[in-house]
Amino acid sequence: MTGTADTEAVEFQAIYNLETVVVPPNKPSTRNDMSDQIYLTLAEKLEAIARDVEACKKTGQPVLVGTSSIENSEAISALLTNKSIKHEVLNAKQHEREAQIITNAGAIGAVTIATNMAGRGTDIVLGGKLEADPSDEKKANWQVQHDAVIKAGGLHIVGTERNESRRVDNQLRGRSGRQGDVGSTRFYLSLEDNLMRIFASEKMASMMQRLGMEKGEAIEHKMVNRAIENAQKKVEGMNYDARKNLLEYDNVSNDQRKIIYGLRDELMSTDNVQDRFITMRSIVISNLFGNYISTAQIEEDWDVEGLHHALSSDYAADFPLQEWLTEGIDVDELETRIKQGLAYICDRKEEVVGTEQMRGFEKAVMLQTLDHFWKEHLAAMDYLRHSVNLRGYAQKNPTQEYKRESFEMFETLLNTINVEIVKALSSVSINEQTSADDIEQQDNHDAHTEHKAITTAKDTNTNNKNTQTFQRNSKKVGRNDPCPCGSGKKYKQCHGRPLH
Repeated sequence: MTGTADTEAVEFQAIYNLETVVVPPNKPSTRNDMSDQIYLTLAEKLEAIARDVEACKKTGQPVLVGTSSIENSEAISALLTNKSIKHEVLNAKQHEREAQIITNAGAIGAVTIATNMAGRGTDIVLGGKLEADPSDEKKANWQVQHDAVIKAGGLHIVGTERNESRRVDNQLRGRSGRQGDVGSTRFYLSLEDNLMRIFASEKMASMMQRLGMEKGEAIEHKMVNRAIENAQKKVEGMNYDARKNLLEYDNVSNDQRKIIYGLRDELMSTDNVQDRFITMRSIVISNLFGNYISTAQIEEDWDVEGLHHALSSDYAADFPLQEWLTEGIDVDELETRIKQGLAYICDRKEEVVGTEQMRGFEKAVMLQTLDHFWKEHLAAMDYLRHSVNLRGYAQKNPTQEYKRESFEMFETLLNTINVEIVKALSSVSINEQTSADDIEQQDNHDAHTEHKAITTAKDTNTNNKNTQTFQRNSKKVGRNDPCPCGSGKKYKQCHGRPLH
């Protein structure tokens, strides 16, 4: 429920499928919404605001000055300070005293400067806030204050400029005249304001020049109010189109995100993903097989060598495909043998490490692969989103192009995830674990063998009296020459490195 949704009824209906219903006020509004005053320059507008605040201050009418930013509120505060007008500033820098300042904004002669967002959700009570469970004397004093404020005209709202959204302006105006109370509002504008400079500056400036307006004079007419309202509608329309366009892009990513997160939740909620991996492996091998061998091709066009190379390099499966084909088997039988062979390889690995550890390894590989390629996909989607707008120059709808290409990218993502998971689990090397006793026994045996070999070599050298001089049969390798082993390193950094 909100008091200013009527101006956004179209957006609520189109995007959120929500109907906007206007509830009649509890009491008829008696607030006086005066016409806007437009000045040529910002300085003239600020002087007019200061005069209006000073006049209300003299009559005891409380004033709430609404600004669009903290900078504007501080500028108006400095102007009122120079004119010795006591006031309170309500912005993000006063968040601790926000409630206290806004509740006393309805006291006699109170002047409060607030940004659009400051103080929202707190009612401004005419005459100031009445304490809970007050005494009869305090209640009587408050009633006197309340009647004095009503006699002075109620809360006066001063808008320092028109916002891009009429809803924000209506929220500021709605601070006054609540529950049938009296009040008044007025907006002060200048041709240097953001909204006026973009949409209405040239037309307004030429009209003011024709009228022969002098410095400090303002234009005030209902026709001007309508022109400003139309300018706000243009901005609202532009912002609405931008939000709607952004939502269409986000919906595409959101649909893909739901699928990926759903897959991830399924993996996280189970400890046995073997059935999923078996299905995944069957699909991947079928697609791989179809890339090299197809029933739609003649046998001479089959790329058996390419299939053999792909299986051996990516899946560590060296199958004798040519021998199988010489047995006269058909294409389906060849594909079945490949799948059975891969299944046999995976089963042997499971026998080595154990079923429990293999299930945990499969789950970890699936999650890691899913997360890695999903992050890469999001980066690619972001790049596509920023580049697809250029398709408009080719008379193409960027949104439709984004939907089409993102769908193709998502299909590629799912296929890539399946392929990489099957590759990782099929080609992983499993080493059998050796017990500590076996390792210690092997180390002792190696040490004994080495000691025996050294002793035998010493005895041989002692008994050999006819020692021959060493003769080099090849060119001596320099320290900075390439190592003969073919590593590409210098000899002094490879096999010529001194042992320590």
